[in-house]
Amino acid sequence: MRRVRLTLRARLTLVYGGLFLAGGVFLLLLTYSLVEQAIPDPEQIVQGTQRTDATAGPVPSDDTFVKAQDFRILVTGQVWNDALDTIRNEGTQALLLVSVATIALGWLVAGRMLRPLQRVTDTAAQIAESPAADKGLHQRIKVSGPRDELRDLAEAFNRMLERLDQSFDGQRAFISNASHELRTPLTVTRALLEVAAHRPGASSDVRLLSETLLEVNTRHERLIEGLLLLMRSDRELAERSYVDLSDIAEHVAAQTPSGAVAVTAACEEAPTRGEPVLLERLAQNLVENAVRYNTDEDGWVRVTTRRDGDASILEVANSGPVVPAFEVEGLFEPFRRLGTERLATASKGAGLGLSIVRAIAKAHGGEATAAPRPEGGLTVTVALPASAD
Repeated sequence: MRRVRLTLRARLTLVYGGLFLAGGVFLLLLTYSLVEQAIPDPEQIVQGTQRTDATAGPVPSDDTFVKAQDFRILVTGQVWNDALDTIRNEGTQALLLVSVATIALGWLVAGRMLRPLQRVTDTAAQIAESPAADKGLHQRIKVSGPRDELRDLAEAFNRMLERLDQSFDGQRAFISNASHELRTPLTVTRALLEVAAHRPGASSDVRLLSETLLEVNTRHERLIEGLLLLMRSDRELAERSYVDLSDIAEHVAAQTPSGAVAVTAACEEAPTRGEPVLLERLAQNLVENAVRYNTDEDGWVRVTTRRDGDASILEVANSGPVVPAFEVEGLFEPFRRLGTERLATASKGAGLGLSIVRAIAKAHGGEATAAPRPEGGLTVTVALPASAD
């Protein structure tokens, strides 16, 4: 049986109402007890009544029987019982009505007291649901009112957001500066290697070495471009335009070099809104990875697009080595490859392909997932919000 979880506002309201009801019940019982103890003995009531009946004419003012402190014995026992019944019945009803009003008032007061905490919760939820990693870090909680624990919490939360925002800005600036600084020497190195490989009179050993170094240099260039694209993908998209994933998938499938791997495309209309350049890079990374990590013989890659409810789907499946299910999620992390043979597969890529795919998907409000095929290979699925335009 599932337990019912009450909100903090409901718990505070129950505490307010419970304390008031307990205090009211205690006060009612105390009043009832005091009145009951004040009732005179039945013998005094009978004697006082008889003496009142036997007395004729005006009662002397100095008669102690009618003094104020003894006047209570003139009241009959039935009147005292009626008074106790009134306290018990009417007092209980009044207590219940006031308790209901107190609980309602406590609900309003609790909501007003917890309003700053609700603003903290809403801001944290907006940051957590942000498609871009750094979108919500610029937000701050508006604090006002007296200096209390809730205001201290809001200010501490704002300081935390500021520190995180500065950390993200510093990280992006470092990656951008480092990538741009590394571009220049890599470009110069590539030019020198091409000159050395194609100059007249160069020996076969020099040309072989130059070609090998050119491959290493090209991989480093792809790594730098991947870092820049990954940094760009984590940002919020300023502008979005109508894009049909089927057009992009067909174009990428036709233009990607596949060698002996057979690449086929079966694309249906899959409209979405986003940045076409990034979406093309997403599809290109998927197809290139599917071709690169494939079998040596009878390899194939299948690219499909479709619309499924409110989502536009791009799916790329391929043949290849068997992928353990527990390693699939790690393939989306930067610089992670299948297994531990990093050096052996270094020539295949920089290890940023699927990381860039997931970053671009999140920037468009979608998600990227992968599932291993029992026969070998992967099926990578990208789901983006469908567009009605």
